[in-house]
Amino acid sequence: MTRPSTVDLITRELRNAIYSGALRVGSPVREVEMASQLGVSRGPFREAAQRLVAEGLVVATPGRGLSVRTIGAERIRPLYAARATVETTAGRLAVENATDAQVASVRAAHDALVRADATQDALRVGDADLNVHWALVEASGNPWLLRWMTTLIVEVRIASFTVSQEYAVRKDAAASHAGIVERLEARDAEGLERVIRENLDDAVTRLLAPDEAHVEILEEPLPVPAPRLDPLEL
Repeated sequence: MTRPSTVDLITRELRNAIYSGALRVGSPVREVEMASQLGVSRGPFREAAQRLVAEGLVVATPGRGLSVRTIGAERIRPLYAARATVETTAGRLAVENATDAQVASVRAAHDALVRADATQDALRVGDADLNVHWALVEASGNPWLLRWMTTLIVEVRIASFTVSQEYAVRKDAAASHAGIVERLEARDAEGLERVIRENLDDAVTRLLAPDEAHVEILEEPLPVPAPRLDPLEL
């Protein structure tokens, strides 16, 4: 396997910092300060930041430099429409082509969501929720879909942080994802597409009009992980 370059690692670190909320939506990406924190030179840091500009996660504004993107309520439906396209396509491919081991990885991701649900930690639940969708796309075996899903997952988190200062997730997250795993295990393409769309439609409703009776709220400040330069999950 090819060893990730310094630019690759910086890109992953920045992407994960945006995903976790360590780099807050709308906040500036200060090249000198952040390159120093990461212990890298400005050249590779600048190249990594430009990759995120190309992905649409960071915005370059003339005269103001770089900042983390915001995604307002008016763009949530188009964002989730893109997710639905990627995930339902991946789901059909997974039904047709996924190995038993790949299907088992989706089940393992759901098991992790069950464990996260028990913690009542909203951010952990949210991570595990998105990881079920990630595992499904990964099971498709299509690298392009997986690359697009990487960006979409971070954009979903950006949208969540933009529309509310609190981070809300379903209280029944594990139960609401059970059908995805069950339909995949049954190799039921039509049923899988239906439950994916239902799940994503519910997520849109939760983001645009949260019902406190059905969500868990993260009230504490978002954690800020220490800078690191090793291969990360996203």
